[in-house]
Amino acid sequence: MSRKILSCSLIALSVAACSSNDPRRASGDFDYAELKEAQQLSIPDNLSKPKEQNEFYIVEESKVRGPIGNQVDVRAPSLVLPIAASSRTVATTTEAVIWYDKVLEDKDLKFFIYQAIEKALVDENIGLNPIGDDGLSFETDWLHKEKEDGWLFKDVVLSESIKFRFDLLTKPHGRSVGIKASLIDYMRTDEQGGSKTIDPIDRARAEMAVLNKITAQVDFEYRKQQRENRLLKATQKLVSLSSNDKGEAAYQVEMPADLLWQNLPIFFERHNFTITDLNESTQVYFVKFTKPDISLWDSIWGDGAPVVEIENGKYRFELSEKSAEESLVTIYNDKDEALSEATLQEIFAVMDAGLSFRE
Repeated sequence: MSRKILSCSLIALSVAACSSNDPRRASGDFDYAELKEAQQLSIPDNLSKPKEQNEFYIVEESKVRGPIGNQVDVRAPSLVLPIAASSRTVATTTEAVIWYDKVLEDKDLKFFIYQAIEKALVDENIGLNPIGDDGLSFETDWLHKEKEDGWLFKDVVLSESIKFRFDLLTKPHGRSVGIKASLIDYMRTDEQGGSKTIDPIDRARAEMAVLNKITAQVDFEYRKQQRENRLLKATQKLVSLSSNDKGEAAYQVEMPADLLWQNLPIFFERHNFTITDLNESTQVYFVKFTKPDISLWDSIWGDGAPVVEIENGKYRFELSEKSAEESLVTIYNDKDEALSEATLQEIFAVMDAGLSFRE
């Protein structure tokens, strides 16, 4: 039998029921469990028998549905925890089901969730096997858990094995995917023998525990993808040297022209450009540039925005659309001459950061 130890967070099943200190069970005195129903009143024949209320009758132990006394399970109920972004549960069901709404527009949600299930089980070296041809149902391999006892020579005193089934639930619009976890097979062997029966409460706890493990993995995958997106954006080259339709040197910016037009005033404010006029229909800004005075302390402490090394004077920033997602910025001086490629290259480091709006 495999001796792989499964983490407690994955299977929250019973360990041993023979101990008097079993934390699952109620403790104390249970005199009520020994009580018997009082003998019925004997009513004389010449009197009317009173109406009986049987709501509080003590049911015979053999007819009780569920545990009594120290057999009552006192553990807090398990819950499905929707900790991942845009995850939710359905309050009207007690089944181990959780729904995920689309967060990453460039990812197929169903495949993303399937990968999360695989990764959640890979730490335990547990395989996932498809059922049917629709690609929506899967069964796990056997998950094994053992408890050993002894000091010098250890013996296995408890062995539990379990199998799960996962069903992916989809909505017609394709923006929501649910997972239903079901315990489908169980085996237990201890000092008292073997059994394939699991307590209903333990079944529900195991289903919810494995579903919570998957949800934690989904949350981790979301966070990892968001981090990768931030790093990609931080290192992406958004600005490069190019030329406009007239063959004049220009900056090419990986941003729609309308969005760049709206953001350029931020660049001007940070780099000592003052807007004197503008033409929104042709997307032209008229600006005046004054090189800032940098004190000794500013140079030591690095305060203030990097300086654009051009002459003081009037300039014109003309925007044009190269494609739906790309723009061109041509800069003209007060003589109506486009700044040369050499000048644009000289100030590229400052313009790259400024027109990328990373500051």
